[in-house]
Amino acid sequence: MTFSLALPDRINQGRTLFPGLLASAVVAAAATFLSDHYGAPVMLFALLLGIAMNFLSSEGACKSGIEFTARDLLRIGVALLGLRITVGQIAELGWGPVAIIVLSVVLTIGLSMLAARLMGFDKLFGLLSGGATAICGASAALALAAALPNHPMKQRATLFTVVGVSALSTLAMIVYPIIAHALGLSDRTAGIFLGATIHDVAQVVGAGYSMSRETGDVATFVKLMRVAMLLPVIVFTVMLTRAQTRAEGGARPPLLPWFAVVFALLVLVNSTGWLPHGVPQAGGDISRWCLVASIAAIGMKTQLKELVTVGVKPIVLMVGETVFLAALALGLLQVLKQLQP
Repeated sequence: MTFSLALPDRINQGRTLFPGLLASAVVAAAATFLSDHYGAPVMLFALLLGIAMNFLSSEGACKSGIEFTARDLLRIGVALLGLRITVGQIAELGWGPVAIIVLSVVLTIGLSMLAARLMGFDKLFGLLSGGATAICGASAALALAAALPNHPMKQRATLFTVVGVSALSTLAMIVYPIIAHALGLSDRTAGIFLGATIHDVAQVVGAGYSMSRETGDVATFVKLMRVAMLLPVIVFTVMLTRAQTRAEGGARPPLLPWFAVVFALLVLVNSTGWLPHGVPQAGGDISRWCLVASIAAIGMKTQLKELVTVGVKPIVLMVGETVFLAALALGLLQVLKQLQP
């Protein structure tokens, strides 16, 4: 009886959400087409096209569906990222590259939070931008934003971070292979450098395989290990916000968001090798579509004037994070070289 009563409600809810979901999917498809044909980051295209369509998020048929896409579909996309990683992949890298990844993520996020406070921002903006820089670009920005508590400035901070990290990732895809070649790095070392520093997965792949097949394979592998750092950073983010809301007397969020739990479970399941060969690939594709659609929806919810008023300080912060990460990775690679027999 309960099911029969709930079914009409679910149908009505689906009808309510459908226009906004369809609008977000259309923008995501357009962004994917433009990215495939012109080579720019798909997240950046989705964001810009979404901002151009922001009138759809005002009161009307698309409003609730856009809200759902920007919030719930985003979490689904983050959860499905777990299908791209296995525990075996981490073990195969050896301790050296894993140590570089862990140190780079921890130090970059820590420095970003400190710099944000010194520049007059909330430390959570430093966590958001530093996490996006250190882990996996726009995807990490969206995942961390999903774990952060609601705040009037949250949407604008997320959008600015996505724009900045996408632009810097594209620039790094061009410049970093030149740096690797100028420094005379071997194919494997160059792959570690590119995978540990370039923000988005697509740009890592483009930069790595532009040098050699081995460089591309290693870079992609290392990059996926950075994606695996998303889970502990999400847990840290939630613990930090729980402590902050407890000090302020507010309601604390759960220690582990459901999408972080699903992310971890999918990593473990994918590591068993029980899944059919095409399932991880399909899950990765669905995750990508969810994330692209969600950033399109976030763009629809934002007024362009909100982005142009951020000032120069956030730009300086993100450029500084990117330069610091590249310099740190190169330094750690030299230390690793000295330690190896």
